[in-house]
Amino acid sequence: MSNIGFALTGSFCTFERAIEQMKILVQAGHNVTPIMSFHAYNLDTKFGTALHFKNEIEKVCGNEIIHTIQGAEPVGPKKMFDIMLIEPCSGNTLAKLAAGIVDTPVLMAAKSHLRNARPLLLAVSTNDALGNSAKNIGYLMNVKNIYFLPMGQDDVYKKPRSIVADFKLTELALNSALSGIQLQPIIKSY
Repeated sequence: MSNIGFALTGSFCTFERAIEQMKILVQAGHNVTPIMSFHAYNLDTKFGTALHFKNEIEKVCGNEIIHTIQGAEPVGPKKMFDIMLIEPCSGNTLAKLAAGIVDTPVLMAAKSHLRNARPLLLAVSTNDALGNSAKNIGYLMNVKNIYFLPMGQDDVYKKPRSIVADFKLTELALNSALSGIQLQPIIKSY
């Protein structure tokens, strides 16, 4: 089975779905190491407290959360992961990844992981994916070793620029990315 770095960024409304996927991966025998951005690790929101999510994630994964830049730095040199996943991947993280900005634990882990030419899978979750984030998604779709979880509009009428990845396809997309195959990244939402 694979060593997986499973990173969460600030799309808090999708945390429960991400944790479900962590459970599935762990039950399938994968070693899952959680990574969280500063905001994901520290902020309480209407979707739950930071402490609740931290406790739940560490319980599911059986590994401590990487939550500092210093903690994420060894990801590449130690070749810690066969694949890394950012689920959810916020618009902010997409923009910084596209621009080469490394100012969170998740971005440091991703940069460090990519130096080994290993796959990075992004599960987009942002209200501006078909707005300001579209250029970053397009750019990253053309970067070697970066893959996307299939994604689609989550509410074409109320949030016409919003895209969320289909988290239920996480394990399939991980296995495909490990084989160098990008699943069809755009799915119909209606």
